[in-house]
Amino acid sequence: MWFERMDLEEWFDRYQYEVEYDIGESAVKFLTFEELNIDLGALPLRYGFHKGRPDLRGYIAEQYPGLSSEQVIVTSGASEANFAIIAALMKPGDHCVVELPNYTSMYEVPKSLGCDVSLLRLEFDKQFKPDIGELESLITPKTKLVSLTHPNNPTGSMITGDELREIIGIVEKHGIYLLFDETYREFAFDNTLPAAASLSPRVISISSMSKCYGLPGIRIGWAVTQDQDVLDALLAIREQVSITNNAISEEIAESVLKRKTEFLHKSKLHVENNRAFVSDWIDSQNDFEWIFPEAGVVGFPRIKENVDVDPEKVYRILAEKYRTFTIPGRCFEMDNRHFRLGFGANHDEIEIGLENLEKALKDAMK
Repeated sequence: MWFERMDLEEWFDRYQYEVEYDIGESAVKFLTFEELNIDLGALPLRYGFHKGRPDLRGYIAEQYPGLSSEQVIVTSGASEANFAIIAALMKPGDHCVVELPNYTSMYEVPKSLGCDVSLLRLEFDKQFKPDIGELESLITPKTKLVSLTHPNNPTGSMITGDELREIIGIVEKHGIYLLFDETYREFAFDNTLPAAASLSPRVISISSMSKCYGLPGIRIGWAVTQDQDVLDALLAIREQVSITNNAISEEIAESVLKRKTEFLHKSKLHVENNRAFVSDWIDSQNDFEWIFPEAGVVGFPRIKENVDVDPEKVYRILAEKYRTFTIPGRCFEMDNRHFRLGFGANHDEIEIGLENLEKALKDAMK
């Protein structure tokens, strides 16, 4: 088999539905249908548009100055967009540069397709900031794609607008593409990046309704680019995989994007308050430390090096005894002392979850 299961998703399968407190999720707390106030009574349950509903693509295009709905393809989550982009641009033997840590499929998909991957590692001691000079040094004559995520999942690190433009200059110089995952762009509290696809035909932006809008269950994402050849290739791949999107999901996504300001204002306030609470908790700890996440809804703390404990034991005790969920660092190909900590849940859930994390650590040290 070319494709293998991801450790991250296996961990989700093992524990996500067995817990009461989720402090590992990378989104604001999921909404219920009742909270959306949408009437689906007259919705036709027919095949949809291959590129996504035109009106929905129009609302998405509003986020990308100078671009139109014709430069948007709606996908089954950002995961399908990522897969289709890599499959469209890369062939076996080609090379790409992928930021790490990142969502696993960003580097597993090209590996599974027989491509070579160089990892641009984000380091704790460097505030999880990408080294742009190192990025360019990793580019080879076989490189077709650079893949970055900012705000980053799981670290919450950011780059500046000037750094984004510098990176775009590099891919333009080398005649390659930048795949830029900007799923958390709306949650960049102090430094909102420009919409990357608007800056160059060599950029493909991907995003989704999952993280900032609390709608992972509808599986709606998108890819945006000025490059018509890339759009055509993405569409051809989609027609072999999912054909069209779920009619109900597209209706929900459009309804929420019509009320975008309302949903995002509430979510951002909620996340900022929770981030401050988690930051205070980290500051009070002797055994945990982190780089304060500048944006997004996750951070990547670690158990300090001087703490004599098996991290894997901590995470399993946390899930199995205290019914609390987080994500081990190994699921992101990182040191397992790190773990993903989300702060999009309800405040009480986070407070109890952190208390349980302290208890799990003490139990694991016995």
